[in-house]
Amino acid sequence: MSVAIDIFERMFEYEEMPSAASASPPVALATVKDLQSRIAAMQATKLDSRTIPTHPAIAKLLPGGGLQEGSVYSVAGSGTLLMALLAEPSKSGAWCCVIGVPEFGVEAAQRFGIDLERLVLVPEPGEQWLAVTAAIADVMGVVVMRPPKRASDGAVTRLAARLRQRGSTLIVLGTWPQSEAMLTLTESDWSGIGEGHGYLEARQATVTVTSRLSGRPRSARLWLPDLAEEFSAVERPLEEPRYIEATG
Repeated sequence: MSVAIDIFERMFEYEEMPSAASASPPVALATVKDLQSRIAAMQATKLDSRTIPTHPAIAKLLPGGGLQEGSVYSVAGSGTLLMALLAEPSKSGAWCCVIGVPEFGVEAAQRFGIDLERLVLVPEPGEQWLAVTAAIADVMGVVVMRPPKRASDGAVTRLAARLRQRGSTLIVLGTWPQSEAMLTLTESDWSGIGEGHGYLEARQATVTVTSRLSGRPRSARLWLPDLAEEFSAVERPLEEPRYIEATG
């Protein structure tokens, strides 16, 4: 790499590339091309983010048309919405991890299509919750984390850099600095229960996405879930009887 070092030193010292006569032409040309390809690859990694599989009904609400590798998203307190976000990546083969959510229901997760063979749970990460999250982001495609307290700005920045480097997606239950978007669930209506009797069968809810890059929130009415225990866009409103709740 001595030739490469010499080339970079001359670039910074003289603000120009060395001429072909200043180094062995075949070696210098090959080294420059190799460095150019490496730099291009690093720039592509930083500037180009790939979209991971996301349910179409939710993807259309998100900036960039879906969840992006190396990015952070916030979910406001809905376990069902969280599972809706995990289902598609899991079905596509991504490993998922849920940190600091001891009440996370694996039976419900399985019904909604999350592959338990590729699901890791860390119910109680303890005081090292941020270090645990960073370490797991090195090997997992999608990481869910509920912070027990506010993280320092430096810790947030370091974790964001690690996510970009590894291409992992972080979903935070609650608010988080540098989140690409906040997803909230409101106007939740259940069907299947009548005058104090019956079974809850399906739910319609409004999902709203607020992006830090866009001043206008986007909303859509979704089944969370429908009668087949699947997530889908609502084509017609619920018929009576129904049970209405504010959020969930």
